[in-house]
Amino acid sequence: MEIYVYSDESGVFDKLHNEVFVFGGLIFLKKRDMENCSRKYIAAENAIRGDKYGANDELKACRISNKEKGKLYRSLNQTIKFGVVINQNNVLDRIFQSKKDKQRYLDYAYKIGLKRAFQSLIQEGIISPHEVKRIHVYNDEHSTATNGRYELEQALEQEFKLGTYNQGYDNFFPPIFSDLGRIDLEFCSSDKVTLIRAADIIANRIYYMALNRKIEQLNGIYISILPKESKIQ
Repeated sequence: MEIYVYSDESGVFDKLHNEVFVFGGLIFLKKRDMENCSRKYIAAENAIRGDKYGANDELKACRISNKEKGKLYRSLNQTIKFGVVINQNNVLDRIFQSKKDKQRYLDYAYKIGLKRAFQSLIQEGIISPHEVKRIHVYNDEHSTATNGRYELEQALEQEFKLGTYNQGYDNFFPPIFSDLGRIDLEFCSSDKVTLIRAADIIANRIYYMALNRKIEQLNGIYISILPKESKIQ
């Protein structure tokens, strides 16, 4: 079994000027489902494109109306969606003092949110953990340096394939996919990869709901809120 993950982010990780930061995305357990969703999403894009947008215009959440975003979001109704909401007010100030610390925290938040989504799918009997042999992760391109991308790939491998220790090395947390062969991480351009644009719409919806204290009204998404003591309500 192979798992395909597409994700994007919404917001700015800067607690002086921003309250929340969000990751959002899609999880596919079959390549056929991924391909069908991509075709369906393109059809939804074409339906709202009309005369308003050019054939080459990218329909990102920041460029289209709320009504149009709603149509694109509804085209994803039958998909597995996940998200991470970071309440920046509860993140330690020292994390914002360097780009490296900020990126490490974002990598941590991303892998934990994805892990919790996987764990929920396992508990619900949707995923059989021993059958998972490969995970493909596709993220939107951004300014992450090459070494930062490598560190995220290593963090995902540690979490899902090898297992992790706590800071004092007193406790070992086994991997959730003990028979996993490999994890592939790729950063993609949203204008070329349809499901990255779909992830952008999901991230934007989560961001809006979190910012407006409506996160509890968001159904059909495996949501994690960080830090652990945070509440968005």
